[in-house]
Amino acid sequence: MDTWMSEEMLDDPEASLTLAERTYLQLREDIITVQLAPGTILKENDVMRRLDVGRTPVREAFLRLQRDGFVDVNARRGTFVSRIDISDLTAIYEARARIESWATRLAAERRREPERREAGELIEALKALSLPSELDALLALDRRIHRFIYRCAKNRYLFDTLDHYHNLSLRILHVAMRRFPELAPELDKVVQEQILMLEAVCRGDADTAEQIALHHVLSFEQEVRKVI
Repeated sequence: MDTWMSEEMLDDPEASLTLAERTYLQLREDIITVQLAPGTILKENDVMRRLDVGRTPVREAFLRLQRDGFVDVNARRGTFVSRIDISDLTAIYEARARIESWATRLAAERRREPERREAGELIEALKALSLPSELDALLALDRRIHRFIYRCAKNRYLFDTLDHYHNLSLRILHVAMRRFPELAPELDKVVQEQILMLEAVCRGDADTAEQIALHHVLSFEQEVRKVI
C-alpha cells in the first residue's frame, strides 16, 4: 500500500488527515460534484490560495488525482480535470457491476445488528427525499449507501476498489443529471431499488440483495446511454 490512508478510514470524521489528503479530498469532491467541470485547468497557485495550503500538498494531491483518473496532465496545457466520454461510462459500469453485486451479497451475509439499524436509518432517509428537487441530497445519500454496503462486506480491498469506481460513476451521474433533465423520472426507480436492496441486506437475503445490486448498477447505465 502507499502512504495514503485507506478510503474506509476517510469515513471517520475524527480521522487525522495530512494537508495533502485534505487537499486531495476537497479537489476530488469539487470534481465529482462538477464544481470543477471536465476540462477545467487547475493551477497550483490558484488551488494554494483557495485552500490555504502550500505547494507540496497541492502537487501531491494532483499526482493522486491523476492516478485516480480525475485529472490529466498535458505538457502544453498543464493539469486539467479529465473529460468524460461514452467509453468511460461503459468501462466503469462494467467494472462495478459484478464486483458490487458480490460485495452486496457479502454485506447481506456479514452484516451485524448495529448495521441493520443503520440500514433502517438509510431507508428512512431515502423515503423522506422529495425528487427531483433534492437531487444533490440523493447523490450524497447514494454515496453513503454504497459505502455502507462496502463496509458491511468487511473486505477492505473490495471497499477501496469499489469506492474508487463509485466516485468515478458519481461524477458521471452529476454531469448526466445536469445535462439531461429527462433522466429525472429514473430517480424514483433508483430510490426504490436502493430501498429493496437495503431491506434484503437487513434480513440477510444474500441472493436477492445480489440480484438487485446487479440490476441497480446496469439499469441506470443503460438509461444514461440512451440520452448521451
